[in-house]
Amino acid sequence: MKITEVRTRVVELHGQRVLSPPHFCANPMDLLGVSADPMSAYRFHSWLLVELGSDAGWVGMGNAGLAPRVAKQVIDLYLKDVLIGSDPFDSEYLWQHMYRKTIAFGRKGIGMVAISAVDIALWDLMGKALKQPVFRLLGGKTKKRIPVYASRLYSQPLDELQQEAERYKASGFKAMKLRFGWGPADGAEGMERNVELVRTVRGAIGDRIELMADAYMGWSFDYARRMIPLLAPYRLRWLEEPVIPDDIGGYAALKAMNLIPIAGGEHGFTLYDFRQLVDARAVDVIQFDTNRVGGITVARKIQALAEAYEIPVIPHAGQMHNYHIVMASYNSPMAEFFPPVDIEVGNELFWYIFKGEPAARDGFIELSEDLPGLGLSVDEERLKQFHVIE
Repeated sequence: MKITEVRTRVVELHGQRVLSPPHFCANPMDLLGVSADPMSAYRFHSWLLVELGSDAGWVGMGNAGLAPRVAKQVIDLYLKDVLIGSDPFDSEYLWQHMYRKTIAFGRKGIGMVAISAVDIALWDLMGKALKQPVFRLLGGKTKKRIPVYASRLYSQPLDELQQEAERYKASGFKAMKLRFGWGPADGAEGMERNVELVRTVRGAIGDRIELMADAYMGWSFDYARRMIPLLAPYRLRWLEEPVIPDDIGGYAALKAMNLIPIAGGEHGFTLYDFRQLVDARAVDVIQFDTNRVGGITVARKIQALAEAYEIPVIPHAGQMHNYHIVMASYNSPMAEFFPPVDIEVGNELFWYIFKGEPAARDGFIELSEDLPGLGLSVDEERLKQFHVIE
Protein backbone atom coordinates (compact mmCIF):
# COMPACT_ATOMS: atom_id res chain seq x y z
CA MET A 1 0.00 0.00 0.00
CA LYS A 2 1.27 3.46 -0.92
CA ILE A 3 0.20 6.94 0.06
CA THR A 4 -1.15 8.71 -2.99
CA GLU A 5 -2.63 11.92 -1.59
CA VAL A 6 -2.06 14.33 1.29
CA ARG A 7 -4.99 16.64 1.93
CA THR A 8 -4.92 19.38 4.55
CA ARG A 9 -7.83 21.54 5.64
CA VAL A 10 -8.19 24.19 8.31
CA VAL A 11 -11.64 24.47 9.85
CA GLU A 12 -12.30 27.88 11.42
CA LEU A 13 -15.16 29.16 13.52
CA HIS A 14 -16.49 32.30 11.84
CA GLY A 15 -18.95 34.97 12.80
CA GLN A 16 -19.17 36.22 16.37
CA ARG A 17 -16.57 34.67 18.64
CA VAL A 18 -17.31 33.77 22.22
CA LEU A 19 -15.44 36.12 24.55
CA SER A 20 -14.45 34.70 27.92
CA PRO A 21 -14.83 36.95 30.97
CA PRO A 22 -11.80 38.17 32.94
CA HIS A 23 -10.20 35.47 35.12
CA PHE A 24 -11.91 32.76 33.06
CA CYS A 25 -8.69 30.73 33.29
CA ALA A 26 -5.16 31.57 34.40
CA ASN A 27 -2.61 31.68 31.59
CA PRO A 28 0.95 32.91 30.87
CA MET A 29 -0.25 36.29 29.55
CA ASP A 30 -1.70 37.30 32.92
CA LEU A 31 1.67 38.40 34.25
CA LEU A 32 1.95 41.06 31.53
CA GLY A 33 -1.20 42.88 32.59
CA VAL A 34 -2.23 43.53 28.98
CA SER A 35 -5.55 45.29 28.49
CA ALA A 36 -6.70 42.98 25.69
CA ASP A 37 -8.31 39.66 26.52
CA PRO A 38 -5.35 37.56 27.72
CA MET A 39 -7.06 34.28 26.80
CA SER A 40 -7.18 35.17 23.10
CA ALA A 41 -3.80 33.54 22.47
CA TYR A 42 -4.99 30.28 24.01
CA ARG A 43 -8.26 29.69 22.20
CA PHE A 44 -8.65 26.97 19.63
CA HIS A 45 -11.27 28.35 17.30
CA SER A 46 -9.71 26.58 14.34
CA TRP A 47 -8.63 23.01 13.72
CA LEU A 48 -6.34 21.18 11.31
CA LEU A 49 -7.54 18.11 9.43
CA VAL A 50 -5.05 15.86 7.63
CA GLU A 51 -6.20 13.06 5.31
CA LEU A 52 -3.81 10.55 3.74
CA GLY A 53 -5.24 8.77 0.70
CA SER A 54 -3.87 5.43 -0.44
CA ASP A 55 -3.85 3.30 -3.58
CA ALA A 56 -5.86 0.71 -1.61
CA GLY A 57 -8.73 3.16 -1.19
CA TRP A 58 -8.32 3.69 2.54
CA VAL A 59 -8.02 7.22 3.92
CA GLY A 60 -6.24 7.89 7.21
CA MET A 61 -7.23 10.94 9.21
CA GLY A 62 -5.28 13.02 11.71
CA ASN A 63 -5.86 16.38 13.37
CA ALA A 64 -4.36 19.06 15.58
CA GLY A 65 -5.54 22.22 17.30
CA LEU A 66 -2.42 24.40 17.73
CA ALA A 67 -1.78 27.12 15.11
CA PRO A 68 -3.58 25.18 12.35
CA ARG A 69 -2.89 27.59 9.50
CA VAL A 70 0.84 27.47 10.06
CA ALA A 71 0.90 23.72 10.74
CA LYS A 72 -0.91 23.22 7.43
CA GLN A 73 1.86 25.14 5.66
CA VAL A 74 4.51 22.94 7.26
CA ILE A 75 2.78 19.84 5.94
CA ASP A 76 2.13 21.25 2.48
CA LEU A 77 5.63 22.67 2.01
CA TYR A 78 7.88 20.24 3.89
CA LEU A 79 6.16 16.95 4.69
CA LYS A 80 3.98 16.12 1.71
CA ASP A 81 6.84 15.05 -0.52
CA VAL A 82 8.12 12.72 2.22
CA LEU A 83 4.75 10.98 2.35
CA ILE A 84 3.67 10.65 -1.28
CA GLY A 85 4.65 7.21 -2.60
CA SER A 86 5.61 5.89 0.85
CA ASP A 87 4.27 2.82 2.63
CA PRO A 88 2.32 3.97 5.72
CA PHE A 89 3.49 0.88 7.60
CA ASP A 90 6.99 2.36 7.56
CA SER A 91 5.71 4.72 10.25
CA GLU A 92 8.92 4.84 12.29
CA TYR A 93 11.01 5.70 9.23
CA LEU A 94 8.50 8.30 8.10
CA TRP A 95 8.45 9.91 11.54
CA GLN A 96 12.23 10.11 11.64
CA HIS A 97 12.31 11.50 8.09
CA MET A 98 9.81 14.24 8.93
CA TYR A 99 11.53 15.04 12.22
CA ARG A 100 15.04 15.23 10.80
CA LYS A 101 13.95 17.18 7.73
CA THR A 102 12.40 19.92 9.89
CA ILE A 103 14.70 19.70 12.90
CA ALA A 104 16.29 23.11 12.33
CA PHE A 105 12.98 24.89 12.87
CA GLY A 106 10.37 22.35 13.84
CA ARG A 107 11.51 20.07 16.64
CA LYS A 108 9.13 21.78 19.06
CA GLY A 109 5.95 23.74 18.69
CA ILE A 110 4.28 24.12 15.31
CA GLY A 111 6.62 21.79 13.41
CA MET A 112 5.91 18.98 15.84
CA VAL A 113 2.18 19.71 15.74
CA ALA A 114 2.28 19.18 11.97
CA ILE A 115 4.18 15.90 12.34
CA SER A 116 1.76 14.79 15.04
CA ALA A 117 -1.28 15.29 12.83
CA VAL A 118 0.35 13.34 10.00
CA ASP A 119 1.47 10.54 12.30
CA ILE A 120 -2.04 10.13 13.74
CA ALA A 121 -3.33 9.85 10.17
CA LEU A 122 -0.73 7.15 9.44
CA TRP A 123 -1.92 5.05 12.37
CA ASP A 124 -5.54 5.53 11.39
CA LEU A 125 -4.66 4.41 7.87
CA MET A 126 -2.81 1.33 9.14
CA GLY A 127 -5.73 0.38 11.36
CA LYS A 128 -8.19 0.69 8.50
CA ALA A 129 -5.98 -1.37 6.20
CA LEU A 130 -5.74 -4.13 8.82
CA LYS A 131 -9.43 -3.77 9.77
CA GLN A 132 -8.41 -3.27 13.40
CA PRO A 133 -8.87 -0.42 15.89
CA VAL A 134 -5.64 1.43 16.63
CA PHE A 135 -5.58 0.28 20.25
CA ARG A 136 -5.17 -3.30 18.98
CA LEU A 137 -2.09 -2.24 17.03
CA LEU A 138 -0.72 -0.82 20.29
CA GLY A 139 -1.29 -3.93 22.40
CA GLY A 140 -5.03 -4.33 22.71
CA LYS A 141 -7.48 -3.62 25.50
CA THR A 142 -6.19 -3.25 29.05
CA LYS A 143 -9.59 -2.30 30.45
CA LYS A 144 -13.20 -2.91 29.44
CA ARG A 145 -13.95 0.80 29.45
CA ILE A 146 -11.99 3.96 30.21
CA PRO A 147 -12.70 6.03 33.33
CA VAL A 148 -12.80 9.72 32.37
CA TYR A 149 -12.83 12.93 34.34
CA ALA A 150 -15.01 15.91 33.52
CA SER A 151 -12.72 18.73 32.44
CA ARG A 152 -14.23 22.20 32.47
CA LEU A 153 -15.17 24.10 35.66
CA TYR A 154 -13.68 27.39 34.51
CA SER A 155 -13.45 30.27 36.97
CA GLN A 156 -16.96 31.71 37.31
CA PRO A 157 -19.40 32.88 40.02
CA LEU A 158 -19.21 30.41 42.86
CA ASP A 159 -22.88 29.45 42.78
CA GLU A 160 -22.59 28.56 39.09
CA LEU A 161 -19.37 26.66 39.72
CA GLN A 162 -21.04 24.66 42.46
CA GLN A 163 -24.00 23.81 40.23
CA GLU A 164 -21.75 22.65 37.41
CA ALA A 165 -19.73 20.40 39.74
CA GLU A 166 -22.95 18.94 41.14
CA ARG A 167 -24.14 18.15 37.60
CA TYR A 168 -20.98 16.17 36.88
CA LYS A 169 -21.34 14.31 40.15
CA ALA A 170 -24.96 13.48 39.34
CA SER A 171 -23.85 12.25 35.89
CA GLY A 172 -21.60 9.65 37.48
CA PHE A 173 -18.17 11.21 37.10
CA LYS A 174 -15.77 10.02 39.79
CA ALA A 175 -13.24 12.74 38.97
CA MET A 176 -13.27 16.31 37.65
CA LYS A 177 -10.90 19.21 37.05
CA LEU A 178 -11.25 22.95 37.59
CA ARG A 179 -9.25 25.93 36.32
CA PHE A 180 -7.75 28.65 38.46
CA GLY A 181 -8.61 32.22 37.54
CA TRP A 182 -5.91 34.27 39.22
CA GLY A 183 -2.13 34.50 39.21
CA PRO A 184 0.85 36.54 40.43
CA ALA A 185 -0.51 39.88 39.19
CA ASP A 186 -3.57 39.50 41.43
CA GLY A 187 -1.74 39.34 44.74
CA ALA A 188 -3.09 37.94 48.00
CA GLU A 189 -6.70 38.61 47.02
CA GLY A 190 -6.29 36.47 43.92
CA MET A 191 -4.75 33.69 45.99
CA GLU A 192 -7.81 33.64 48.25
CA ARG A 193 -10.11 33.63 45.23
CA ASN A 194 -8.28 30.60 43.84
CA VAL A 195 -8.75 28.84 47.15
CA GLU A 196 -12.45 29.73 47.07
CA LEU A 197 -12.79 27.96 43.71
CA VAL A 198 -11.30 24.75 45.09
CA ARG A 199 -13.22 25.01 48.35
CA THR A 200 -16.50 25.43 46.46
CA VAL A 201 -16.02 22.42 44.20
CA ARG A 202 -14.74 20.20 46.99
CA GLY A 203 -17.75 21.17 49.08
CA ALA A 204 -20.08 20.32 46.18
CA ILE A 205 -18.63 16.90 45.37
CA GLY A 206 -17.41 15.64 48.74
CA ASP A 207 -14.22 13.71 49.46
CA ARG A 208 -14.98 10.53 47.52
CA ILE A 209 -14.58 12.15 44.10
CA GLU A 210 -11.14 12.98 42.74
CA LEU A 211 -10.47 16.69 42.18
CA MET A 212 -7.68 18.16 40.06
CA ALA A 213 -6.82 21.80 39.38
CA ASP A 214 -5.11 23.49 36.43
CA ALA A 215 -3.02 26.68 36.53
CA TYR A 216 -2.33 26.47 32.77
CA MET A 217 1.22 27.88 32.96
CA GLY A 218 -0.15 31.05 34.56
CA TRP A 219 1.82 31.06 37.83
CA SER A 220 5.41 31.91 38.68
CA PHE A 221 7.46 29.55 40.83
CA ASP A 222 7.21 31.86 43.83
CA TYR A 223 3.44 32.17 43.46
CA ALA A 224 2.99 28.41 43.09
CA ARG A 225 5.18 27.75 46.11
CA ARG A 226 2.94 29.98 48.22
CA MET A 227 -0.31 28.64 46.77
CA ILE A 228 0.41 24.96 47.34
CA PRO A 229 0.19 24.99 51.18
CA LEU A 230 -3.14 26.84 50.90
CA LEU A 231 -4.50 24.17 48.56
CA ALA A 232 -3.09 21.12 50.33
CA PRO A 233 -6.07 20.63 52.72
CA TYR A 234 -8.40 20.02 49.74
CA ARG A 235 -6.72 16.75 48.72
CA LEU A 236 -6.10 17.52 45.06
CA ARG A 237 -5.21 14.55 42.86
CA TRP A 238 -2.80 16.87 41.10
CA LEU A 239 -1.85 20.49 40.40
CA GLU A 240 -1.44 20.92 36.65
CA GLU A 241 1.08 23.12 34.83
CA PRO A 242 1.82 25.43 37.79
CA VAL A 243 4.72 27.10 35.93
CA ILE A 244 5.80 27.51 32.31
CA PRO A 245 6.87 24.23 30.67
CA ASP A 246 10.55 25.17 30.29
CA ASP A 247 10.95 25.68 34.04
CA ILE A 248 11.81 22.06 34.76
CA GLY A 249 13.71 23.06 37.89
CA GLY A 250 10.60 24.83 39.16
CA TYR A 251 8.51 21.73 38.53
CA ALA A 252 11.02 19.59 40.41
CA ALA A 253 11.13 21.94 43.41
CA LEU A 254 7.33 22.08 43.65
CA LYS A 255 7.13 18.30 43.44
CA ALA A 256 9.76 18.03 46.17
CA MET A 257 7.46 19.95 48.53
CA ASN A 258 5.46 16.70 48.63
CA LEU A 259 2.18 18.47 49.43
CA ILE A 260 0.28 18.10 46.13
CA PRO A 261 1.23 15.83 43.19
CA ILE A 262 2.49 17.86 40.23
CA ALA A 263 1.34 17.19 36.65
CA GLY A 264 2.72 18.50 33.37
CA GLY A 265 3.70 17.75 29.81
CA GLU A 266 0.74 19.15 27.89
CA HIS A 267 3.19 21.52 26.21
CA GLY A 268 6.05 19.05 25.95
CA PHE A 269 7.34 17.82 22.62
CA THR A 270 9.03 14.53 21.65
CA LEU A 271 10.54 11.83 23.81
CA TYR A 272 13.47 14.07 24.77
CA ASP A 273 11.37 16.58 26.70
CA PHE A 274 9.91 13.80 28.78
CA ARG A 275 13.25 12.19 29.42
CA GLN A 276 14.30 15.52 30.94
CA LEU A 277 11.18 15.65 33.11
CA VAL A 278 11.78 12.10 34.33
CA ASP A 279 15.51 12.64 34.93
CA ALA A 280 14.74 15.76 36.97
CA ARG A 281 12.04 13.97 39.01
CA ALA A 282 9.85 16.89 38.02
CA VAL A 283 6.34 15.42 37.67
CA ASP A 284 4.06 12.93 39.37
CA VAL A 285 1.75 12.68 36.35
CA ILE A 286 2.68 12.94 32.66
CA GLN A 287 0.15 14.68 30.41
CA PHE A 288 1.37 14.70 26.83
CA ASP A 289 -1.17 15.35 24.10
CA THR A 290 -0.81 12.91 21.23
CA ASN A 291 -1.56 15.56 18.59
CA ARG A 292 1.22 17.78 19.93
CA VAL A 293 3.93 15.46 21.21
CA GLY A 294 4.75 13.80 17.89
CA GLY A 295 1.76 11.59 17.30
CA ILE A 296 1.11 7.99 18.30
CA THR A 297 4.62 6.92 17.30
CA VAL A 298 6.08 9.12 20.04
CA ALA A 299 3.23 8.77 22.53
CA ARG A 300 3.78 5.02 22.89
CA LYS A 301 7.50 5.57 23.53
CA ILE A 302 6.77 8.06 26.29
CA GLN A 303 4.27 5.59 27.72
CA ALA A 304 7.02 2.98 27.94
CA LEU A 305 9.45 5.44 29.53
CA ALA A 306 6.87 6.54 32.09
CA GLU A 307 5.89 2.98 32.93
CA ALA A 308 9.50 2.11 33.70
CA TYR A 309 9.50 4.84 36.35
CA GLU A 310 5.91 4.18 37.50
CA ILE A 311 4.75 7.64 36.49
CA PRO A 312 1.13 7.46 35.31
CA VAL A 313 0.25 8.91 31.92
CA ILE A 314 -3.08 10.73 31.66
CA PRO A 315 -3.01 12.54 28.31
CA HIS A 316 -4.16 16.10 27.91
CA ALA A 317 -7.55 16.44 26.21
CA GLY A 318 -10.08 13.89 25.15
CA GLN A 319 -10.30 12.76 21.52
CA MET A 320 -9.81 9.36 20.05
CA HIS A 321 -6.06 9.51 19.46
CA ASN A 322 -5.60 9.92 23.21
CA TYR A 323 -8.23 7.35 24.14
CA HIS A 324 -6.57 4.63 22.05
CA ILE A 325 -3.27 5.30 23.83
CA VAL A 326 -5.00 5.06 27.22
CA MET A 327 -6.89 1.89 26.29
CA ALA A 328 -3.68 0.09 25.35
CA SER A 329 -1.75 0.87 28.55
CA TYR A 330 -2.12 -0.21 32.17
CA ASN A 331 -0.04 2.86 33.01
CA SER A 332 -2.96 5.14 32.05
CA PRO A 333 -5.64 4.82 34.74
CA MET A 334 -8.05 7.35 33.21
CA ALA A 335 -8.49 9.96 30.50
CA GLU A 336 -9.61 13.56 30.20
CA PHE A 337 -13.08 14.31 28.84
CA PHE A 338 -14.24 17.70 27.55
CA PRO A 339 -18.03 17.82 27.93
CA PRO A 340 -19.79 18.73 24.66
CA VAL A 341 -20.90 22.32 25.18
CA ASP A 342 -21.14 25.48 23.11
CA ILE A 343 -17.75 26.56 21.82
CA GLU A 344 -15.83 28.51 24.46
CA VAL A 345 -12.06 28.15 24.51
CA GLY A 346 -12.26 25.84 21.50
CA ASN A 347 -11.39 22.60 23.28
CA GLU A 348 -14.92 21.64 22.29
CA LEU A 349 -14.47 22.20 18.55
CA PHE A 350 -13.74 18.56 17.73
CA TRP A 351 -17.30 17.68 18.79
CA TYR A 352 -18.50 19.77 15.85
CA ILE A 353 -16.07 18.38 13.25
CA PHE A 354 -15.98 14.63 13.77
CA LYS A 355 -18.44 11.78 13.93
CA GLY A 356 -17.61 8.96 16.29
CA GLU A 357 -16.25 10.68 19.39
CA PRO A 358 -17.58 8.66 22.34
CA ALA A 359 -19.92 10.21 24.89
CA ALA A 360 -19.29 9.64 28.59
CA ARG A 361 -21.77 7.50 30.50
CA ASP A 362 -21.54 7.17 34.27
CA GLY A 363 -18.00 8.52 34.15
CA PHE A 364 -16.73 6.07 31.50
CA ILE A 365 -16.29 5.88 27.74
CA GLU A 366 -16.13 2.75 25.61
CA LEU A 367 -14.15 2.07 22.43
CA SER A 368 -15.61 -0.22 19.80
CA GLU A 369 -13.71 -3.32 18.75
CA ASP A 370 -15.51 -3.26 15.40
CA LEU A 371 -14.47 0.17 14.10
CA PRO A 372 -11.09 0.11 12.32
CA GLY A 373 -8.49 2.81 12.81
CA LEU A 374 -9.49 5.55 15.20
CA GLY A 375 -13.18 5.05 14.52
CA LEU A 376 -13.75 8.62 13.34
CA SER A 377 -15.04 10.33 10.24
CA VAL A 378 -15.38 13.98 9.26
CA ASP A 379 -18.87 15.43 9.52
CA GLU A 380 -18.80 17.06 6.09
CA GLU A 381 -22.33 18.41 6.41
CA ARG A 382 -21.54 20.14 9.68
CA LEU A 383 -18.35 21.63 8.24
CA LYS A 384 -20.59 23.92 6.21
CA GLN A 385 -21.10 25.90 9.43
CA PHE A 386 -17.40 26.81 9.38
CA HIS A 387 -14.89 28.57 7.19
CA VAL A 388 -12.73 25.87 5.58
CA ILE A 389 -9.30 26.63 4.11
CA GLU A 390 -7.99 24.06 1.61
